[in-house]
Amino acid sequence: MTGRREVSQRIMKVCRQSLSATVMLGICLLAQSSTQLNRDHIISTLESKYGPRAGKRANAWFQVVDSAQNLTNEEKLTKVNTFFNLFTFVDDIKLWGESNYWATPMEFIGVAGGDCEDFSIAKYFTLLQLGIPDEKLRITMVKATSVNQYHMVLAYYETPGSVPLVLDNLDKAIKPATQRRDLLPVYSFNGKQLWLNKERGRGELAGSSSRLEKWSDLTRRLGVERLRQPKMRLE
Repeated sequence: MTGRREVSQRIMKVCRQSLSATVMLGICLLAQSSTQLNRDHIISTLESKYGPRAGKRANAWFQVVDSAQNLTNEEKLTKVNTFFNLFTFVDDIKLWGESNYWATPMEFIGVAGGDCEDFSIAKYFTLLQLGIPDEKLRITMVKATSVNQYHMVLAYYETPGSVPLVLDNLDKAIKPATQRRDLLPVYSFNGKQLWLNKERGRGELAGSSSRLEKWSDLTRRLGVERLRQPKMRLE
């Protein structure tokens, strides 16, 4: 309980920082239809930055997006969750040389791996790409009791009052939050809002998600123009 209180206090400290107007602009860099994205440019850029297999992964990502356009929302969740859960989990300090780096989806695809934040962020932006409304999605920080550490997942709310479905790289099956008793929510956010959670409820609205420094930094780096080189190669 003390640990969760300390995390909440740190979050509230961050939430007092000034708002950044770049957040929704950054989201628009990826939240377009796949036909509006410059497919050839993205693939060639990832190839030149990370190698030929990165270009193949980018092409596979485009195929996922193209093939899922007309699926139901739950089918889209399954397709995206399955695709990204094939990637390798690796700690930020090993991969990027710093303890808490939030990689963009293109960096995640390029290097073929990342930590829980990177899995959740890549799934979030891809589902936006597939037309799932932002208000149905929340990137959620939790305490994972199975591994006794903080962890990030993506939650999908069919309706504002529904039990969310959890997309996770630890437990790869999509399950209702009521079946994930190992996850204790701390805070959650999407492109517009930030919530502080109380136990397993939906949480208290705490303002704009742009108050999260890591999130604002991430949205400024979306696309393929600011790709970072990892400290280690996964392939």
